[in-house]
Amino acid sequence: MNRRPTTGDPGQTSVEMDLHAQAKNPSVVLTSSRYRREVICAVVVVSFLTILARVGISGAKVEMARDLTIGDRAFGMVFGAFALGYAVFMIPCGVLADRWGARKSLSLSVFFWSLFTLATGLASGVTILIGIRFLFGLAEAGVYPQATRALHNWTLPQERGLALGLLNMGSRFGAAFGLLATPICVEWLGWRESFALLGIVGVIWAAIWFWRFRDRPDIKLNTQELNVVSAADERLRPVATNKIPWRAFASSLNFYLILYQYFASQFTFFFCLSWLLPFLRTRYGVTTAAAGVYSCIPLCCGALAMWISGAAVDRVYKMGKWKSSRGLPAMIGFGLAALALLPAPFMPNPVWFIVCFALTIFGLDLTVSPSWTVCCDVGEMYSGTVSAAMNTVGALGSLASSLIFPLLLGWAGTIKVYFFLAALLNVIALLCWKYVEPSRSLFQETKPSESGAMIPRSNLALL
Repeated sequence: MNRRPTTGDPGQTSVEMDLHAQAKNPSVVLTSSRYRREVICAVVVVSFLTILARVGISGAKVEMARDLTIGDRAFGMVFGAFALGYAVFMIPCGVLADRWGARKSLSLSVFFWSLFTLATGLASGVTILIGIRFLFGLAEAGVYPQATRALHNWTLPQERGLALGLLNMGSRFGAAFGLLATPICVEWLGWRESFALLGIVGVIWAAIWFWRFRDRPDIKLNTQELNVVSAADERLRPVATNKIPWRAFASSLNFYLILYQYFASQFTFFFCLSWLLPFLRTRYGVTTAAAGVYSCIPLCCGALAMWISGAAVDRVYKMGKWKSSRGLPAMIGFGLAALALLPAPFMPNPVWFIVCFALTIFGLDLTVSPSWTVCCDVGEMYSGTVSAAMNTVGALGSLASSLIFPLLLGWAGTIKVYFFLAALLNVIALLCWKYVEPSRSLFQETKPSESGAMIPRSNLALL
């Protein structure tokens, strides 16, 4: 019989209690230490593959447009179909992660985006391609909320910041690799074969995940440990109950602050994935190859920022400063991004522009690990749903960025207005983090503890 021990601290996760049980009695066979590393590595890999599949169509656009006779406006609808599907299905996928667990939900998400990646290579016209990319967006929508749910179950609070930073770091490396490698792969294999290859790799990952992963750490306990197992803490449940506390979410200031700051972050970041490369070509007259290299530099800086931020989140948390561990890296990041955005449009050459924009992305990606970590803090067993809601609003920020940039450029005749607007949004996001309380659950009534942390009332009797 596999059960989970508990200690006197009701705030512990299941992994913490597993470690306590192992220290208490050598007869406990702990598998979570090794599997925890495997889980982190697996979600980093799927993050890399997910973004690689997403940006692959950008690298194949020229060849696809030529073979399928698709104009720029129609291809814009292809891109938009993905964004629509991605935003629409994000929250339902997060709910599935909380109800079914990450094993089933993430396996299905990756399997289906792999299937629709294969189908992209079979497209014979623009109408079919739009439908396929919409379905592809639906499938990809669940990956990050579901991976976050997996890390919530398998990581300790003091290591969760780095784990979530690594998860998102994989996406930056995937985007950078895709911008560089996809055109080469398309030239070598052809665009249809390239999509087929990527789809097969995704199916293999989904099969391995479903075979190896379990929703909770699995340990074996003797009779003594079984006697101390308590079901009092709701957070020990592997999946959430059927009822999602939407009313509690809607009445929480924390919830709105978290949503807005991620909107601001993705509003600025999406410029890197949408308009940066064509902007460099038209503004500075660089070649396509040079623009591709320039475009990868901010993404690599972002990957470095995620590593640094994740490590900082965990280090400050271990010092007993829960609020600062989330808020400080995020506030520094938004401040740096806002400052770097202001001089960027005045740069006379692409090198200095990329220096400014790389600092912007570095700052923005300092905020990513705190953003996803705080979703685990306040969402607890609904962390998949909360992170999905945050990512949905982030997707809306990306959509707004892709639409507003050309409108502002056409209206003002300069990119300065867009960059100033992005800087303002980042300053407001910085102020939001001053009021984010990671210790305050979104759905449980709370009461301050002596240390200033917030403890759910349902757990006070256990202290």
